[in-house]
Amino acid sequence: MNIIEVDKGNVSQKGFFCYMSKKKSEGYGRKLRWLEQRFDEGLKIKMLDLEQGGRGFIEYVPGEFAWRAVNARGYMFIHCLWIVGQSRGKGYGKLLLSECIGEARSLGMKGVAVLTSERPWLTDTRFFLRHGFEPVARFGPFTVAAIRFGRFAWPSLPTDLAERPGRYEKGLTIVRSNQCPYVDASVKTAIRAAQKLGIQAEVLELQSAEGVRRLSPSPYGVFGIVYGGRLLSYHNLAERELLKSLTAP
Repeated sequence: MNIIEVDKGNVSQKGFFCYMSKKKSEGYGRKLRWLEQRFDEGLKIKMLDLEQGGRGFIEYVPGEFAWRAVNARGYMFIHCLWIVGQSRGKGYGKLLLSECIGEARSLGMKGVAVLTSERPWLTDTRFFLRHGFEPVARFGPFTVAAIRFGRFAWPSLPTDLAERPGRYEKGLTIVRSNQCPYVDASVKTAIRAAQKLGIQAEVLELQSAEGVRRLSPSPYGVFGIVYGGRLLSYHNLAERELLKSLTAP
């Protein structure tokens, strides 16, 4: 299976795997513009060759530029690793992970880190544990898993995560960024649900990796729905699910 590296010179042609069938959507455009600013920070996207039937990709970046609320300076940080459809179960996830680990070693980095969860929008923790990663920090449904190349300090989570949702106690706050193209539709769903209930909704757009580490109400960083100081979700909710959560006692 060939691996295609996406960079500033070919991203407009090759895409970035997600939303490939929706290139005219606002979410796709936002992600494309976001990527064009991130490549100079060392961000990499590597995709399985679509012409060979490959369906999957990995996105990673040096930890100081990671758009997750994780302290991982000196580590390579994986944003996303997806293998879908008939490409699953063929070792392609391991192949893409090896690309990232090999590059981190060649650059003299401390290791590789990733934020995982058993819930949607993040890769299952067990995949990384099977490939030599260790769980080094946990918060709620989230786990930071990492592999290190020496006796370095492990990546960590901010110490104030439990208090962060309380900062957004007035109405519905939707925290968003452009790292994930699926966020755009999820924001619109949340706003629509709030309007149906007459709830004031505010969108907080995170503009930098530093802003994500400092302001995100969850480790996921790039999307969150907070109501009355309580985190409802870090991933997409169907409108009926969100309406139920907003009216729950």
